[in-house]
Amino acid sequence: MIQVEGLIRYVLDRNIYCGHKTNFHKMKMIQTKLNLEIVEDVDVMPRVYIESVPTLDGKYEKRIVKVGDGSIIKLFNKTPIPRKDTDVVCPHFLELKWANGCPFNCAWCYLQGTFRFLERGKRPYIKDWNKITTHIKALFSCNGKTKPELINAGEICDSLIGEHLNPPASLRIIELFNEQSYHKLLLVTKSNRIENLLKAEPKRTIVSFSINAYPVAERWERGAPHPLKRINAGRALSEYGYNVRVRLDPIVPVENWKERYAEVINDIFKNFEPERITIGTLRGLWSTINNCKDKSWVTYVIRGENTNWGLRPPFEVRLEIYKFVLDLLEKEYGYRNVGICKETVGIWRALGLDYRKIKCNCLL
Repeated sequence: MIQVEGLIRYVLDRNIYCGHKTNFHKMKMIQTKLNLEIVEDVDVMPRVYIESVPTLDGKYEKRIVKVGDGSIIKLFNKTPIPRKDTDVVCPHFLELKWANGCPFNCAWCYLQGTFRFLERGKRPYIKDWNKITTHIKALFSCNGKTKPELINAGEICDSLIGEHLNPPASLRIIELFNEQSYHKLLLVTKSNRIENLLKAEPKRTIVSFSINAYPVAERWERGAPHPLKRINAGRALSEYGYNVRVRLDPIVPVENWKERYAEVINDIFKNFEPERITIGTLRGLWSTINNCKDKSWVTYVIRGENTNWGLRPPFEVRLEIYKFVLDLLEKEYGYRNVGICKETVGIWRALGLDYRKIKCNCLL
């Protein structure tokens, strides 16, 4: 263990002190932008930008790429169309960036790197509601001009960080989406605070719970509700009428990992059947690794594969994980509506799957 920790420290030091100087002017610009200290006139309906963008199957389609300045609604396109085996597959999707941050302290949370330039770090921050509302309504004004989208309100925040507000943030956003019948809203969370969701009409909203094996969650998802509480919340929302999805991600190859993940999968299906399950394995961007406080999880990726979305466990380890979970879901539960999150072309090919037909958490 000491040797591995030494290797991590060596690689981190090498990555940090390789001749790059901190650009404090750039840091200030980023902080200003993310804090929205300069915003457009929210009384004016912002422009909706539609462009022809590439798809995974080599074609082009018209998509909304941003609304206004892109600070609220923007196409997530940070993952380029894959060209080689180590490129990750991630279909582009629309983000609703109504808030930043998360109250939970998952060791590998990439927000630690994303918001490293902010004085508040990844502490929750909700943007101006007038601007949020105006940009959502501008998006809806273009309904029919592009294909229907699933708008992800949980990419850079936990979707339920505003439940203490009056009115609760979830209700404000859900009610806006219920005013139209074209796009749908995606809420992504580790929270079990669902009492406000049980007051809303669920027709245009999908709720996705991030769940992990119990010892993994207890060790590295500090501050988050126990996975069983999330499962119970998922059951309650499913019974109420929501389409409920599950993200089993990141799967970590801890000791006896097969038994641990079989256990949590069994508990999920004992309570409800998810509309879709998306699985993924541990990954660490360098910005995350450099800025996270608990680096114990890095031991699982430091000697693994380097991809264009960070370090991962070795290829064969990930392949074994996916084969096990996919086989378990199909043989034990007859379940096939499974997506794979931010995984390489090489893994897709080794599994005999066509990444161009991907269906995952962020897609309708």
